[in-house]
Amino acid sequence: MSASDVPYGTEFARELLRDMLRIRRLEERAAELYGEGRIRGFLHLYIGEEAVAVGALHALASEDCVVATYREHGHALLKGVPMKAIMAEMFGKREGCSRGRGGSMHLFDARTRFYGGNAIVAGGLPLAAGLALAERMRGGDGLCACFFGEGAMAEGAFAETLNLAALWALPVLFCCENNLYAMGTALARSQSQQDLCAKAAAFNVGARSVDGMDVVAVHEATREAVAAIRRQPGPRFLEFRTYRFRAHSMFDPELYRDKAEVEKWKERGPIQGFSARLKAQGLLDEDGFLALAEEVDQEVEAAVAFAEAGSLEPVLELERDVYSPEPAK
Repeated sequence: MSASDVPYGTEFARELLRDMLRIRRLEERAAELYGEGRIRGFLHLYIGEEAVAVGALHALASEDCVVATYREHGHALLKGVPMKAIMAEMFGKREGCSRGRGGSMHLFDARTRFYGGNAIVAGGLPLAAGLALAERMRGGDGLCACFFGEGAMAEGAFAETLNLAALWALPVLFCCENNLYAMGTALARSQSQQDLCAKAAAFNVGARSVDGMDVVAVHEATREAVAAIRRQPGPRFLEFRTYRFRAHSMFDPELYRDKAEVEKWKERGPIQGFSARLKAQGLLDEDGFLALAEEVDQEVEAAVAFAEAGSLEPVLELERDVYSPEPAK
């Protein structure tokens, strides 16, 4: 078997491809709906980074919890949040996973142990440590996977959380999605130490850098890190070197990077690269790929229809979960 061969059976390999397509088509459709004014607020797309969420989430168990950033549609979907609930949330409908109150940046579903997208840079890191501590205090075997961008590593919460996680040997998997730009600021312009694994190692946390455009590399690295945490509780750090093909958000004019750079990265797109490998190994043909794409498109359109048919929260419920009632006199 060569280094480029996919070491999985047909069924699992196609599942990985299907899930990358699910994220891609969900987000492409969301971008279209945003342009039509049917989705409002902020929208941060994950297009180009699909291999990270798919490879990593497939290495976790159902009892493991996940904390993510505001670019979290794919993580929520792969953790088991129904696509229709995600789409309804982006539409602001009460059938959404956060009753329409969170929108794109604040997906949440305690049932699947997806403890939220977070609009605060590095805001999810201390939450992950708390969730991991709670898991250990309950005597469970689960861990918490925390996803964040490289920009979060310039925040104090990163240093504080890694330090505490290492001191208390907490079962946290720190997953840095290094897409090279914190909003519009390149890594080299914001952080003097660009070796992100060295930053994690400074806290005695085992660290590894991974090709985040390769779903196989992501899955294998995550699987090994998860096994290590379960074998000997304590945090691990993975840097996934990836790239977003779209702007930071739908409001971003994207003046900080050259278009040629984006096109160069697109040549390493995770979906086209993985599907090409499957075809080369005889695990997939073009008809099979088109059938997967059609299946995914139907799921996406069903989610859109569900969201459109949903209902807005009644005005009488606007104070729900916001204000405590005034105590009786």
